[in-house]
Amino acid sequence: MPGYEIKRVAFVVLTILLTSARHGEAQHVNAKDAPCKTGPNSEKTQCFVAEAQVADRDLNLAYDKIRKILSPMDQNKLQIAQRLWVQFRDANCAAERDLYDGGSAAPMVYAACLAWDTRQRARELTVMYGWRLRK
Repeated sequence: MPGYEIKRVAFVVLTILLTSARHGEAQHVNAKDAPCKTGPNSEKTQCFVAEAQVADRDLNLAYDKIRKILSPMDQNKLQIAQRLWVQFRDANCAAERDLYDGGSAAPMVYAACLAWDTRQRARELTVMYGWRLRK
């Protein structure tokens, strides 16, 4: 039942995303551990863009490493989940950016959100599949 499997994977992904949401850190640009704290918005934006690129590279490395140890069916499930996650991340970060619509902070907030969510996803995959990687 492939349709059932896709729905089940989508449900699992949404559950993980909802339970791992930023608790009380909607403005993560100003979080204590935010990596890009100083300078004008343009410099902070570039810093967060660079952070997002590093996070994306790290996520892709984790994803590729995990795919190599999975059966073809599990690879397919992970690919479906990852595509859904990317859609969620992009919509989530666009919604946060739009809170600053027209303001100079909007691009910085978007880049910071991409960096945060992507790092979070890499951690999730590592936790979810860690036992398989250690096998």
